[in-house]
Amino acid sequence: MSSTDGCRAAPRAIKERRSGTMVEHVGDEPEDEQASEDGEVIFPEQDDDGAEVEQTDLEKAHAERDRMRDQLLRIAADFDNFRKRSRKEVEEVRRRSIEDTLREVLPVVDNLERAADSMAGATDVSAVSDGVRMVLRGFDDIANRLGLKRIDTVGHQFDPTCHDAMQQEETNEHAPGTIVAEVVPGYFLGERLLRPAMVVVAKPVSDAPDLKNEPGGEGSDTDE
Repeated sequence: MSSTDGCRAAPRAIKERRSGTMVEHVGDEPEDEQASEDGEVIFPEQDDDGAEVEQTDLEKAHAERDRMRDQLLRIAADFDNFRKRSRKEVEEVRRRSIEDTLREVLPVVDNLERAADSMAGATDVSAVSDGVRMVLRGFDDIANRLGLKRIDTVGHQFDPTCHDAMQQEETNEHAPGTIVAEVVPGYFLGERLLRPAMVVVAKPVSDAPDLKNEPGGEGSDTDE
């Protein structure tokens, strides 16, 4: 009498199909594997949700990158247009400023031409002088309208911020540092120094003795 007690069932050969290769397993079936009726091992299908999420995130990152790049390109183009427009506006303001200045100066040029024509046959010097002074007064009026102001010099204290000392003159008639003569006039344009005035400044008379008049000096007589 045959008995199966204490005997184990013979291991069943299991065929596994992996990548087209038949692999034979002997023994118990893995828990996570399921066998089909014909003995082939059937693996559970993998979940593709994770891969799809990663692909979606990558596409979103690319889209955000493209959007930011387009935005930066638009900003750069706007800035370039603003720079060009500003340059044109500055040039236009400069051109109009020059036009306005020349328009103011042209009457002075006209008067100078008339004065030059009158000098050709003039015999009265005073009349010529009066004509030139009239032109200068016209120029002063225009200069005042443009904000040009002449710097005070003679009789005023020397100011290094607007005066340029050409030389010093010894004198006791003026306090040291007083301007006694103007060589070239200077001007302010508004609050800005356009050109410093070139002046002569007083300084104290030197107390050094004159050797020429001293006995035994250079200019004394030495009769022997």
